[in-house]
Amino acid sequence: MSSAAGAGAPFDPAADGWKLLPERGFPVIVGTFWSKKFEEGYRFGFVAEPRHANVGGVVHGGMLMTFMDDLLGASVWFAVKQRPVSTIQLNNRFISPARPGDFVTMTPQVERVTKSVVFVSGALHVGERLVMASDGVWKILGEK
Repeated sequence: MSSAAGAGAPFDPAADGWKLLPERGFPVIVGTFWSKKFEEGYRFGFVAEPRHANVGGVVHGGMLMTFMDDLLGASVWFAVKQRPVSTIQLNNRFISPARPGDFVTMTPQVERVTKSVVFVSGALHVGERLVMASDGVWKILGEK
């Protein structure tokens, strides 16, 4: 995976085999999200744009948390066979900045599924560099 920041041409996820996720609901406001299947499972990504930056010139933490919440939630949704779920708790640890032009990727990990909640974790990276680590709990709401 490429960072694209300062590397000449912007990273093109489609050219690297990433698939565009359907745009629906709140995530449409913040940008285009991508997915790609790897040996260990799916990863998700987005190209950080200038509109994602805070006044300090790095990607706003709210953007990183929105991306993490949305795609961890999608991972939980698939883990519980597409039953409705909702975030109960999401803990985030910011490690290093992402910048406009970076391709930020997320690797989800469903840790444990019970009858009523799901424990999940994820990490955001730019290339090999860790940007943010998260863990959370999702509530299984019932049948669809």
